[in-house]
Amino acid sequence: MPNNIFDRPLRLEPQYRDYVWGGRLLRPQVSGPTAEAWVIYEEDRVASGAHAGKTLGELARAFPTELLGDHAMHHSRFPLLIKLLDCADWLSLQVHPNDEQARQLEGLDQNGKTEAWHVLRTEPEGAILCGFRPGTTMQTIQTALESKTILEHVERLKMQVGDTVLIRAGTAHALGPGLLIYEVQQTSDITYRVYDWDRPPSAARPLHVQQSLHVIDPALRSSVVSQPVLDVGSTATLARSEYFHLRQIVAGPKPAQLDTGGQSFHALTALDGSLRVRGAGWEEELEKWQSLLIPARMGYYSVQADARTLCLCSSVV
Repeated sequence: MPNNIFDRPLRLEPQYRDYVWGGRLLRPQVSGPTAEAWVIYEEDRVASGAHAGKTLGELARAFPTELLGDHAMHHSRFPLLIKLLDCADWLSLQVHPNDEQARQLEGLDQNGKTEAWHVLRTEPEGAILCGFRPGTTMQTIQTALESKTILEHVERLKMQVGDTVLIRAGTAHALGPGLLIYEVQQTSDITYRVYDWDRPPSAARPLHVQQSLHVIDPALRSSVVSQPVLDVGSTATLARSEYFHLRQIVAGPKPAQLDTGGQSFHALTALDGSLRVRGAGWEEELEKWQSLLIPARMGYYSVQADARTLCLCSSVV
């Protein structure tokens, strides 16, 4: 597939966020905690090559067909945000709006936020809160918020390494301590905090009770998808929505063969070892937790490793 704009994948400079629940896994070399690494994000800058210094968003606006692909070129911004989250404490119980609600509440240029979590590491008691128990009504939720008993009505799901959960907009949810998470989501930073574990509200961490009550759907809940058993060289879907497709790739001496097909970029993240990613006239190496963005017009490529190694691939649908 001919391509004159991008002759190799893009390496991006991650942006980091520190919140009260962050841990020490993502940047052990710095003195304090790091909660999130935004590894594929529209404001991340290209680290090297012909497009060095430009942001991913700038490239998406300049070359939508070549970078985003046919499935995504109608987006006004880079459509996905991929993060690594290191949770040393509970995140707030929170909810995100859908597209229509986001534009109604926050502005016409805003997106909603449907997301998926994939567990990279967990302590033995690692768990998430996700959705309300069957039969919970909006009146029950409102009363429970007033009496600070909301946790009595939320589903608690135990998590293991390799588990994946799709969380649609409108689902109340929270990550628990001891979890290291890969997250793919719509490009949006709209979060409404329902309950924050009685931490004192502040300008940096306000509660959003009225907005939460507007967007919560008490009927929404999620199920855990366990890690699939795959042969080396194969792939499998972990989560799929109208916004993204998350797949697992099993690399090894037998390479996994993939193709962007001009339909979407592929965002790769190595999970547990070194990978070699090869295409027409290029080769890149990925180390554990590193990410690489393959533009949509780059076509066929392969992912290989010396031993069985896992990789995640996110794209639009």
